[in-house]
Amino acid sequence: SSPQVDSANAGRVLASDAAVFLKKSGLTDLVLGKIWDLADTDGKGILSKQEFFVALRLVACAQNGLDVSLSSLNLPVPPPRFTDTNSPLLLSGTASSDVPWAVKLEDKAKYDAIFDSLNPVNGLLSGDKVKPVLLNSKLPVDILGRVWELSDIDRDGMLDRDEFAVAMFLVYCALEKEPVPMSLPAALVPPSKRKPVGVPGTMPLIPSSTSTKESHQSLPPVGILAAKTPLTQ
Repeated sequence: SSPQVDSANAGRVLASDAAVFLKKSGLTDLVLGKIWDLADTDGKGILSKQEFFVALRLVACAQNGLDVSLSSLNLPVPPPRFTDTNSPLLLSGTASSDVPWAVKLEDKAKYDAIFDSLNPVNGLLSGDKVKPVLLNSKLPVDILGRVWELSDIDRDGMLDRDEFAVAMFLVYCALEKEPVPMSLPAALVPPSKRKPVGVPGTMPLIPSSTSTKESHQSLPPVGILAAKTPLTQ
């Protein structure tokens, strides 16, 4: 038998490496800690290949709204999803411009019909017009706030036809119990919004007159879901 030279690292995952990877699942530290405790059966801070697979299955369970417990391991769940927020692919348009748009043509036709029924002005819908449609989904307000943040790609407080399609796509994902991503995946950026370099809206330029928008990072639903009286300039 051949000697195992790297027996120390043979098929093992260190806590620090696993933590970085598991963070990309978008789950809270609390949930990830629970997942780690269940997977690291001997409490050594190192996962064997088998234990790492257990951790991945638990991530998938948590992302699909199931309990993080060993009893969930036997349930059928789709594979876990990880978003690499540091990946240059998400931001560089070179790769994303080749990715087919995640919104299918037949769905786009449905979303366009809803868009047109809301009386867009100059091809744009204000937050006030989109808000009832979002609230109609009965999704939690924080989820809807994130849907709005992600779909208002150019950060102008309005949705055009393509941005509205993104919002509808995310709402339907959420209704199917799919977690709404923290940042817009490259495949969801409409082709019309893809630039050769960088995705628009990564650096929102905030004119001083709309100082209320400066806090929109910390309060996702500000522009649309908080009952805000319009500022009279």
